[in-house]
Amino acid sequence: MIRIHDILDQIHSYLPDADTHLVEKAYVYSAKVHAGQVRLSGEPYLSHPLEVALILAKMRLDLPSIAAGLLHDTVEDTLATLDDIKSLFGDDVAQILDGVTKLSKIKFHSQIQKQAENIRKMILAMSKDLRVILVKLADRLHNMRTLEYQKEHKRVKVARETLDIYAPLASRLGIDWIKRELEDLSFKYLYPAEYEELKEKVEAKLGQRKAYVEEVKDLIARKMADFGLSCRVLGRPKHLYSVFRKMRLRNLPLEEIYDLIAFRIILKTKKECYEALGIVHSLWKPVPGRFKDYISLPKANMYQSLHTTVIGPYGEKMEIQIRTEEMDKVAREGIAAHWLYKEGTIITPDKQKQFDWLNQLMEWQKELEDPREFLDSVRMDLFPNDVYVFTPGGDVKEFPRGATPIDFAYAIHTEVGHHCAGAKVNGKMVPLKYELQNGDVVEIITSPQHVPSRDWLKIAKTSRALTRIRHWIKTEERQKSLNLGKDLLLREFKKNRADFSEFIKDKGEEVAKELSFKGLNDMLIAIGYGKISPIQVFKKFQRLEQIEEKTDDELIEELNQDDAKKLEESAQQGINIHGIDNIMVHLGKCCTPVPGDDVIGYITRGRGVTVHRTDCVNVKNLDPERKVDVTWHREPGETYPVRLHVMTTDKKGMLAAVSNAISNGEGNIKEAKVITTPDNNAMFNFLVEVRDSSHLKKIISGIRRVQGVNWVGRASYA
Repeated sequence: MIRIHDILDQIHSYLPDADTHLVEKAYVYSAKVHAGQVRLSGEPYLSHPLEVALILAKMRLDLPSIAAGLLHDTVEDTLATLDDIKSLFGDDVAQILDGVTKLSKIKFHSQIQKQAENIRKMILAMSKDLRVILVKLADRLHNMRTLEYQKEHKRVKVARETLDIYAPLASRLGIDWIKRELEDLSFKYLYPAEYEELKEKVEAKLGQRKAYVEEVKDLIARKMADFGLSCRVLGRPKHLYSVFRKMRLRNLPLEEIYDLIAFRIILKTKKECYEALGIVHSLWKPVPGRFKDYISLPKANMYQSLHTTVIGPYGEKMEIQIRTEEMDKVAREGIAAHWLYKEGTIITPDKQKQFDWLNQLMEWQKELEDPREFLDSVRMDLFPNDVYVFTPGGDVKEFPRGATPIDFAYAIHTEVGHHCAGAKVNGKMVPLKYELQNGDVVEIITSPQHVPSRDWLKIAKTSRALTRIRHWIKTEERQKSLNLGKDLLLREFKKNRADFSEFIKDKGEEVAKELSFKGLNDMLIAIGYGKISPIQVFKKFQRLEQIEEKTDDELIEELNQDDAKKLEESAQQGINIHGIDNIMVHLGKCCTPVPGDDVIGYITRGRGVTVHRTDCVNVKNLDPERKVDVTWHREPGETYPVRLHVMTTDKKGMLAAVSNAISNGEGNIKEAKVITTPDNNAMFNFLVEVRDSSHLKKIISGIRRVQGVNWVGRASYA
């Protein structure tokens, strides 16, 4: 187990004059409250906060961060409270600790929701103080290092979350060494067999190539010296997960992966970097399409370097990175390389353009209520593929690969996106589905008449654009349903010669609440969506108008009769709609569902709910926001229409034979059509009444036994 002196020595290596009293005090307190606790490994629990604090010290963080690392589990796992921490260690440490504390005491409906809410809290805490996520990363790194002591299902779950969320976060913050270790540890537990096999092969291959690496390093150093450039040349093996990912992406065996080692040339100035690039390209032939200039176009995490792949000695491909000492420091330490200790301040997202992505994540966590949609947005923003384009004014915008002018428009401003009518790329008009390329100059053409459409959801790639488009469509459809509902109810009032304006003014809100709506507008929108009929609203209005004229006994009798009628109507419909009462129901003619089928409901405009089989070809194209859960509810003796297609050989008596099979199966034929084909086949199309899916299977089985029948099945029309 490491000691507190190891942590203090690490701190003094970059803060030689620091007063470490706060850290020492946090160590004593943590040891006291964790006394007697042990980890699954059997070690004293104190070993974990000590390891976390050492990782933070290696990240060169400030003293409150390291103290928070020593205390990060005290509030959750001991009797200590946040107020205790605040009074003993100050607001700074308490704020970091509050952000790090998990949501373990809150009950969630699903694992997806739990993960989403944890990420939401992390993002909120990050927006206040970025040190929160650095402590969280250190905590996750040590937990991953000791993951072997967990049960297998827990190992897989934690490793997957680490690979999906924490490793990309480390990458976004520019802390490359943590990102690489988190990826390799996740790889180890998610793909154990592949990990062990690849580890053994890579180590053997690197051992064989040791002399080659030294030869290349010496050659580069001599060549740079010939041109008067002083540099350091390093050769670092690529981490296992990046090799594994490349093998999968390119579908190659390890034997065909040559660039297992990335060579790094470190110089003094930016000018020297470009000079060194020219020297490298004069020495070895560059591979087309494999050059990236992250110096003039830095990554979002502040990373800067020149990357090139060349055909090196003996015809082998090798990757070379060229950067300055300062760039190398940023590449290794990320945000920690820019940490500010002056007056205890730190980098904040609103003052650093590099953290625009964090502000975007803040927007998503506020706007997206669906946990799965939120997690998808987070993952999308954590995995950018470095496409850089320019505004006409020369500003650089970063997008994920595959982004389109629509994404660019929404990145400028929401209103620009909403009214995007076209786009010019490099001075030429392009379609909105055009995929942006590095270096494109993009100009958006707007028009007040142009508004988003559902097709844009298939074109846009960024979370910002998708969220704004969905919000506009939802708002627009709500307004359309409000207007439609108002119009339908006005017609009902006119038909019954009632005063609609007086209803809106005096009774609308009361009727809405009687029908379990929050307000009048919600009720009108429900009418527009078909969730409730105008007749129901008018009848409720009539009853409220007449209620004062009736005795209590009359009212009770009427309510009983009304309830009985509703139950009778519900039974006749044969369908229960979850969460909605008193609504028109239609069975889909495209797929003709019957009891026993898995079904889903779809709220139409003005026609109530249409019920489809879940495997209906039309269901996948329906708006998911209008789908509702439905179940069968029927009385004995009810029948349902279903369409059957029967393919047979075209011979005399086949129609009669198939019809007899249906009748023998107790099915009632409502309609029959016959089509013959030139190849002596016939297609019969029947509309048959059946009781349920079991009855239907019996009929189909009977048809299949008819000699000459080649195929029989249910019809489904798009």
